[in-house]
Amino acid sequence: MRTRVWLDRHGRNILNGRIVMGIINVTTDSFFDGSRTPSSGEAIARAAAIIDAGARMIDIGAESTRPGAEPVDAATELSRVIPLVREIRSRFPSILISIDTYKAAVAEESLAAGADIINDVSSLTFDKSMADVVSHSKAPVILMHMKGSPQTMQDDPAYADVVGEVSTYLNERIAHACARGVERERIVVDPGIGFGKTLTHNLALLKSLPQLKEAPDRPVLVGLSRKRFIGDITGRATGERLAGSLGAAVAAAALGADIVRTHDVAETREALAVADAILKMKTA
Repeated sequence: MRTRVWLDRHGRNILNGRIVMGIINVTTDSFFDGSRTPSSGEAIARAAAIIDAGARMIDIGAESTRPGAEPVDAATELSRVIPLVREIRSRFPSILISIDTYKAAVAEESLAAGADIINDVSSLTFDKSMADVVSHSKAPVILMHMKGSPQTMQDDPAYADVVGEVSTYLNERIAHACARGVERERIVVDPGIGFGKTLTHNLALLKSLPQLKEAPDRPVLVGLSRKRFIGDITGRATGERLAGSLGAAVAAAALGADIVRTHDVAETREALAVADAILKMKTA
């Protein structure tokens, strides 16, 4: 399998083995209430716990993108994110900080405050200035597939060929980013599990991760943790989907996922470590 790189702003490869990304939601309405940390004290405590559990990267979001979520204005998002980024950067200088935003102003100020990575669920489409921010800053960026917007994405999503269409979209967004001056080596792609997809669509995309990874020749991030498709399979409520999330993470990693985004860092790292030990064992 080809070794891929994901360069930071200094030209260093930050994709040194699989990355477990821990989630911090500075919101009051994220779909999993166990991840909400609306106060800065709670958010800092969660960051410390995530880092202690072994995450190499944290993803900070100040606007929920769950189905039907209401938008948050840039000023509110900035007021939630910037103090937290500064505090985490000061306390934990080696952790990689990703900002989950589609707003150029939030991305730009977060990078100035000490963030490392931009995670844009719209793949640089919602804010036309985002590509310039990424290009000028040389920040690594995550480009995700979403059908529609958080307000409309689950309104009967349909595809003729979900794997082909998502793959084509991601390739097109990579080409767009590169045309705007973003270096290809700074891009990671995300098929957007749960963002405008049914259970069947999600399963097809996960089963086809090798194809989605090879076609754009970029590392792949998956966000599976506690999502609705796991509840569709198990019948479990959001707070009871840890076991299903771990099963999904192990399967995705075995199929080639480079970055696993999760609410449950310690459990996910252990599950992946056990699976890796088994799969890498050489028999006589």
